[in-house]
Amino acid sequence: MKIGPIELGDRPVLLAPMEDVTDQPFRILCKEFGADMVYTEFVSSDALVRSVESTRRKLSVSEAERPVAIQIYGRDTEAMVEAARICESASPDILDLNFGCPVKKVAGKGAGAGMLRDVPKLLEITREVVKAVRIPVTVKTRLGWDSDNRIIVSLAEQLQDCGIAALTIHGRTRSQMYTGQADWALIGEVKNNPRMTIPIIGNGDVTSAEIAREKFDRYGVDAIMVGRASIGRPWIFGEIKQFLQTGETASPLSVRDKFLVLRRQIRESIQRIDERRGILHIRRHLAMTPLFKGIPNFRETRIAMLRAETETGLLEILDEIEQKYGPFLASEA
Repeated sequence: MKIGPIELGDRPVLLAPMEDVTDQPFRILCKEFGADMVYTEFVSSDALVRSVESTRRKLSVSEAERPVAIQIYGRDTEAMVEAARICESASPDILDLNFGCPVKKVAGKGAGAGMLRDVPKLLEITREVVKAVRIPVTVKTRLGWDSDNRIIVSLAEQLQDCGIAALTIHGRTRSQMYTGQADWALIGEVKNNPRMTIPIIGNGDVTSAEIAREKFDRYGVDAIMVGRASIGRPWIFGEIKQFLQTGETASPLSVRDKFLVLRRQIRESIQRIDERRGILHIRRHLAMTPLFKGIPNFRETRIAMLRAETETGLLEILDEIEQKYGPFLASEA
């Protein structure tokens, strides 16, 4: 599969853009485990144009994570065009337009998935951004605003006509947020539309290697994107790639290695920001990692882990968990 000149190989697996998750250290880690392309956190076009420093820092990309896409969102055409040009100067491989974020502070203000309520404006922004930059422009969106407005089949054709190089579809409406099941049938309908010639990337509920292969086989998508299932589990990319290539389901990592990955995430999160904010950032990964799933009588230890305020204290708790529950985790793996 290719996006513009970017070759991603057969059946690529991509890391989805996620706010407060896909910072540079996490992107590099997922790339090391086999992610074929990674995306930055959401970048606000308005904040970028205003030169907000915390937003500009999100544009930092490294050679270790290529190919990498910067994703921007906004509802004003001029701001999105200017932000696109700023992003291009940061030398990403691809620029992605976010028309899918469902959270109230984004969609409620008309950006992200909120653009699905103003398709003419969405298309105007897309056309103008495509004209403004030389790198490939892609779009990530949802099926529509709600169950009565699942417009993705016609919208996909319109977006292609705007000149985008690929389209990622999350198989839910904005109203669904992250509830219910992703509807891959509509994603497949877009992919199998004879008018569509650009790559179609499917997203939603890809939580295992077996599910990843089933989505490729059943719906014919060109690539899949993994989002929430990678939080606290960057090794999922290794599991998926191994299964796609060999049909083997064995985990590529031992329990010991998974603990080493979590420790690395803690250290790099703290190094990137500072101890207090780095620990706050990494708590989401620790809370969502499936590594601790099924451990008996784990509630108090879990609470202590998520309340730890120092690097030393947090690493000591991880050491205790590994020593106490390591044999159980190994037997469950």
